[in-house]
Amino acid sequence: MKVIQKVLGELSTNCYLLIDEETNEAAVIDPADSAEALQKLIAEQGVTLRYILLTHGHRDHTLAAPKLHELFPDAAVYIHPKDKGEVGIYHYPMEELIGADLKFYDDGDTLPLGNLTIEVLHTPGHTGGSVCLKCGTALFTGDTLFAGSMGRIDLPGAEPEKMQGALKRIAALEGDYDVYPGHMETTTLAQERRYNMYLKMFK
Repeated sequence: MKVIQKVLGELSTNCYLLIDEETNEAAVIDPADSAEALQKLIAEQGVTLRYILLTHGHRDHTLAAPKLHELFPDAAVYIHPKDKGEVGIYHYPMEELIGADLKFYDDGDTLPLGNLTIEVLHTPGHTGGSVCLKCGTALFTGDTLFAGSMGRIDLPGAEPEKMQGALKRIAALEGDYDVYPGHMETTTLAQERRYNMYLKMFK
């Protein structure tokens, strides 16, 4: 398994290319901006794009999804159904922009990526449809969990009363994970359990 991080967009969003190195199948997670830059990265890596996966519906995580789907029409676009419409402060609804090709995942769903398996964890709080994606020892947390912090819960469409449960669930995962958040630096779950005040209360 290989993870390539690319920082894109005005809000410096972390976009990830997840690759199964045995089969060269790949998924883009949170295409923040510049579908052309992602197309170039995919070509450079010589991989086949199978999925465009969205951790939530905010525009800074989905801006390039429609164009990327045009460039790679065989790559399935997934989002949680609660985030399919207008989310946050911008009107950028995936159900309108992707149309009938848009697919939905929910808690406990799995997606095969070559010999890898991506598991969906529904972690509402930052938005009602926020998810984390678990694959091997990698945990893509979107805007649910950051290094030393957590996602905002004061934006339109947030469900602040559910964020505590989402963080508690993440803290309770067995073992350690490399944490790939939607913004800022990568971290590990062990590090966050030890130092992140929002997770320490759930140890």
